[in-house]
Amino acid sequence: MDVVRFLLNIIWLVLAGFWLALGYAVAGIICCILIITIPFGIASFRIALFALWPFGQTVVKRPDAGAGSCLGNAIWLVFAGIWLAIGHIVTGVALCITIIGIPFGIANFKLVPISLTPLGREIVPTDDPRTFGVA
Repeated sequence: MDVVRFLLNIIWLVLAGFWLALGYAVAGIICCILIITIPFGIASFRIALFALWPFGQTVVKRPDAGAGSCLGNAIWLVFAGIWLAIGHIVTGVALCITIIGIPFGIANFKLVPISLTPLGREIVPTDDPRTFGVA
């Protein structure tokens, strides 16, 4: 199974991952220029790494996320999240039209929740116990 994940990640990297990660990295740099938006920049860099290599990873909610994350996510949703999510949904649907593109479309759909609300979430390997709510 690890070989399949590796191959899917390589194909994803060449077809879409590099460009998605580059876009999130540029957004992160822009957010880090302004002092007040540094948390959004850090979130953009995390999403960039996830967008670069998505297979074998998943997103879980952090148990220590509080009201600050909720407020930050509301701001993020209005200014960036909705547009990023629409982009991932459109790209995911387009990729799912072909049989070969279905895993890549699913990977795009997997990026939608974290692109909408990145604060208070964590990216973990799929074999991590937190994926199943154990730890």
